[in-house]
Amino acid sequence: MIQPTRIQPLNRKPENAAGRHVLYWMGLSQRAHDNPALEHAVAEANRLNLPVLVCYGIAEGFPEVNARHWNFLLEGMAEIGPALRERGIGFVARRAPPVETALRYAAEAALVVCDRNDLRPVRHFQADFADKAPCHVLRVEGDLVVPLETASPKHEFAARTLRPKLHRLWDEYLVPLPAAEVKHQTREPHPDSDLGLEDVPKLVRSLKADQSIGPVRRFRGGMAAAEARLRDYLAHRFRGYGKARGRPEAGAASHFSPYLHFGQISPVTIALAVRASPQGDEEDRDAFLEELIVRRELAANHIFYQPDYDRYEAAVPDWARKTLDAHRTDERPYLYTPEQLEMGETHDRYWNAAMGEMRDTGYMHNHMRMYWGKKIVEWSRSPEEAWDTALRLNNRYFLDGRDANSFTNVAWLFGLHDRPWGTRPVYGTVRSLGAATLRKFDADGYVRDVERLAAAEKGQAPG
Repeated sequence: MIQPTRIQPLNRKPENAAGRHVLYWMGLSQRAHDNPALEHAVAEANRLNLPVLVCYGIAEGFPEVNARHWNFLLEGMAEIGPALRERGIGFVARRAPPVETALRYAAEAALVVCDRNDLRPVRHFQADFADKAPCHVLRVEGDLVVPLETASPKHEFAARTLRPKLHRLWDEYLVPLPAAEVKHQTREPHPDSDLGLEDVPKLVRSLKADQSIGPVRRFRGGMAAAEARLRDYLAHRFRGYGKARGRPEAGAASHFSPYLHFGQISPVTIALAVRASPQGDEEDRDAFLEELIVRRELAANHIFYQPDYDRYEAAVPDWARKTLDAHRTDERPYLYTPEQLEMGETHDRYWNAAMGEMRDTGYMHNHMRMYWGKKIVEWSRSPEEAWDTALRLNNRYFLDGRDANSFTNVAWLFGLHDRPWGTRPVYGTVRSLGAATLRKFDADGYVRDVERLAAAEKGQAPG
């Protein structure tokens, strides 16, 4: 059973008594199991004695989505149809806009279920759809552990204010989600599917998207890859996470963020596996769940209660903007253009390595993300230019860019979810990160790791 607090109506229209199926319009939760929206659609279809149809329409031309992002997403999408058909659930994937696709199959639906995504463009998609749909539409939260408004009714100041609220609630939501039997099954491929998922590289090359940022070898998309990564991580790298998580060269990072970004694995699935693992100790488990649940859901809280999350003037706290403004004319020992930063052409070999990891592999360790971003603040001509540069590079190169974590992490560079520190040039009282940050781990080992990863992306042996 899906917890009722996960379910919200998007319109007040009645169910269509003449409907021929229950439609699940798949968006963020791109997986065929451990998916509350899908399981709720199955339960509703069983109640109505109808089959389930899942639809997906491609948002071709979506802002800042390039070939790297599409390749990862579509590798995952290629697994979904076969997995759903094994359960007797219909699946149609179309090369057509999401709302257009969903309305096409809502025309004969008794009701429609969609998953939740609070990014502003998707909110508009869903509101437009719910207004035009001929039947009842509801959405189900499946990509946070604790539903957002249940956790907090307001914009939280920091992790310390949200943490106790989540801790009080999360046991209620950290429960397995069994796959229900589908009473009215369909196992034939849908005749309308035209997305071309049988050849993902060819499909990606045909899309209207920036093809200059290509796929990466480091990460393969999909449910199978996510689950294999989870098993491997818990077996070989989770032990010691609590102490090693801040060291990029230590191999303690889980690399789950791209899979969570595309909904190819549930955070509940990960949390339950971490809790049950015989590897690691309480420190490891507590540290991991802090990142997976508290920090991630703090980011979700931010973009929901601050809908202008992508604007410097709205997302950065007043105190931080004031102190950065007061120091905007401070002397900057180094100044780089956005183009120089993008190409990693700075005096700092460790920063350049971090930019190279992002550019070449679509990922960067969280410790280096903080250092990388703080230096952009320091090396840019103004805080507004730094904001634009950090956000553009984040969304362009990271596989997990363009989500709540990304927008919140960029805002953190400028003081969000933080407090004033001692006054420094350029930063004012916003937290800075200097060379001492690099002395906390083997920075030269990190550079060597990045060189190896970059060589692997090019199909070369490291020099």
